[in-house]
Amino acid sequence: MILVKVFINGYGNIGRRLATALSADKEIQFVGVAKYTIDDKVKEALDNRYSVFVPENMVAAFKEKGYNVTGPVKDAVAAADLVVDAAKEGGGFENKKAMYEPMKKTAIFQGGEDRHGEMAVADMIHNSRVNYSKAQGRTYVIQGSCNVSGMGRIMQPLVEKYGPRIKRWDVSLIRRWADLEDTKAVKDSIEWDRHPHHQDDVKDFIPDANLYVDAFKVPSRMMHLHHMAIRFDGKAPTKDELLECYRNEFGVAILNSAKGTGDVRKKAMELGFAHGDTNMVHIHSDILRVQDDTVKLGYSDDQTGMVIPENHLLIQSMAFRRPREEALKRTDSLFQMSKKRKILEEEFK
Repeated sequence: MILVKVFINGYGNIGRRLATALSADKEIQFVGVAKYTIDDKVKEALDNRYSVFVPENMVAAFKEKGYNVTGPVKDAVAAADLVVDAAKEGGGFENKKAMYEPMKKTAIFQGGEDRHGEMAVADMIHNSRVNYSKAQGRTYVIQGSCNVSGMGRIMQPLVEKYGPRIKRWDVSLIRRWADLEDTKAVKDSIEWDRHPHHQDDVKDFIPDANLYVDAFKVPSRMMHLHHMAIRFDGKAPTKDELLECYRNEFGVAILNSAKGTGDVRKKAMELGFAHGDTNMVHIHSDILRVQDDTVKLGYSDDQTGMVIPENHLLIQSMAFRRPREEALKRTDSLFQMSKKRKILEEEFK
């Protein structure tokens, strides 16, 4: 078996989850994780038996605090075949210029990085439902954010089924303020994004969509909720016809009795899902409405957890060059997403 050496450059909410998954993949030689601050997460990473790499000028400081770090970040990048960059937004560009380009390393960036302009890190945004195969052989790819990934999972099956019959998509992204692990306060305020990037990001891989996106942050830590109005040319499909499009979709659950995003998140935690993640989107069939030419569809999106299996699929495309169906089976085996889906659909039937 040929192992691919993977390093995770960052150990925040995404990096921690990626480390849990990739360290369990027997096809991956897990190089380790990068830490840039001295805090309790260093102990967590070391307790998990990950090799921890830090900035070269901070190695001594980490060791003085009693943390037995392995060495500088640049050594881990040099040792890796592929780097998953999990830096804070904007940090990926700096890492690319400082390390990945000079060392000629393949890298995956997260959804906060730029696709266009002077700080662009890659010329492609990946969505496993739409353009999985397009990532094969590329050096740099952006993994779409959780909101963008979720929109791709919901939109593409309808595009394939109804095509030009769909005249317009209007989407309101009701976003959680912070992740469960974040220490920052959740404001008692609903705020809006004047220029949400999600619209352009989705159109990067579904370019013909007549798409309009608004984004709002609400005082919650319990997932995102997307409300999508889809206008058809002529009478819209029935509710049953729409739900049928998702019966066998990877990473999509159909729930009927959840009262809110908190119900789903708390159930995932109660059931012992890793990091409390479902890793999928959940169509709430009880609020699916069809009237004349318009469908109104609501689904919750598993914030940070959504992009972890997407990153795993992207590694399989870029590094292993696997066909999509084979990659889905491997990702499902690692994350147990089909099993989670059945459990959640039974819990919220």
